[in-house]
Order: sequence, then C-alpha cells, then structure tokens
Amino acid sequence: MKRTNLKNKTLNGKVAVVTGASKGIGAAIAKEFAAQGASVVVNYASAKQDADRVVDEITKANGKAISMGGNVAKKSDVERLFGEAEKAFGKIDILVNNAGVYEWMRLEEVSEQQFHRMFDTNVLGLLLATQEALKHFNADGGSIINIGSVASVLTPPTGVVYNATKAAVDAITRTLAKELGARKIRVNAIRPGMVITNGVISSGMHESDFRKMVESLTPLGRVGQTDDIAPAAVFFASDDSKWITGETLIVAGGLR
Repeated sequence: MKRTNLKNKTLNGKVAVVTGASKGIGAAIAKEFAAQGASVVVNYASAKQDADRVVDEITKANGKAISMGGNVAKKSDVERLFGEAEKAFGKIDILVNNAGVYEWMRLEEVSEQQFHRMFDTNVLGLLLATQEALKHFNADGGSIINIGSVASVLTPPTGVVYNATKAAVDAITRTLAKELGARKIRVNAIRPGMVITNGVISSGMHESDFRKMVESLTPLGRVGQTDDIAPAAVFFASDDSKWITGETLIVAGGLR
C-alpha cells in the first residue's frame, strides 16, 4: 500500500463504506481510499479473514479502517452496517457499491436460483445500500460510486444474467444522479474491463482463451489489475469531481 503526504491526500477527513471489499477491486479501492486519508469500512459477506487482512494492511500503513460483515441483499444487514459505520467514525461521506457475484452459463442452464442470486446482490444490494446511505449523509451531500462492467455493453455470450445486472447498474446510476442531485449527492459509475481478481483466478479465466481474446481486442494489450481501478474511484469520491454526476468512466485499456 502506497503512502501519501498528508497535504496531498484528496480524501482526508472523509468516511467511506466499501461493499464487498474483502478482496479484488473492493479491497484495492479500500486501500487506496485509506492511503488518500479516508476512514474506511471494509464490508464483507462471508470472507472475514480476508477483510481483516485488508484492514491490517491499512492500519500498518497508518490508515484507518474497520471490517464489518453484512449481506447487502438483506435490508437488516445493510441497516446494521451503516449504523455501526457511523458509530465507529461519526459520519459517512462516500459509498462504493462494489459487492457483486457472477456466473457464466448458456441460456438453457439459467435457473431461477442463479437469476435471483445475481440480481439480489448486484442490483437489489446496490439499491438497499444506496437507500440506507441517504439516511447517513449529512447536509453536505455525498458521493456514490457504482462498480459496473463492460459486460453491460459488450454483452458476451453465456453472461446473459450477469450482463443484465450490470446494464441495470448503468441505468440506476443515471437515474439516481438525476433524483439525488438536489440533495448534493453525486452518483457515478466505473465500468472495468477484465480484471485479474481472486474470482477470475479461481475460475481459471486468467489463463483462458477468453483472456487472450480480450487482450487481442484491447488497445493497451493487457487485462487490468485491481490497482488500475482504484484511482478512478478516488477521483469520483473526491472534490476533483465535484461537478460530475451520472457519468460512467470506462477503465478497460481502451476495450470497446
């Protein structure tokens, strides 16, 4: 985790809740937020050890963070998450809706259970967390950052349900930017390309023909790393983007 001079910390004094932050893109965002001066709530659904490891790394670098369990698809968990976050740090300024799940399957293999699992986490979870954040932002407003995917526009085959959840994230981002702007709440999204995460590695996709195909179509010639995404989240969380809302930043090496 990189260290930053205090005067250069763009998130100094801010408090952020990052959902699904025990690993992957969420963990990278949590670490970068802390390096930029924010106090961070590292949310996890089940991977407590991984979340505690992220917090340990942050605190060893003189940052502030706590880990907190909670399933974003359950309203009671979300209410507890935000209540305890405010109790710990006194306020909330930033929400990163990063928690997400995915499965690849042909249409014939799609089940009701798989549909609801992905939509419950990727869409309902985002809405519940955002709904609860509104109760905790103060009069100065806040910044909400939704993590989408290029899958919503590239629409790769065998991703029909996952692609649909991420298309929903695109629409929700634009809708809520209009709905919440009068309350000084900005809503933006990041649309990553293929990023090497624990899930990608465990599925074998990091060594697959799919990766080779993606790299061949990417102008910068490589897939992403989690620290390619985190700086974009810092930008949307900071005052550097104070007149930006309803936008989606594609971070995918030029892949379109």
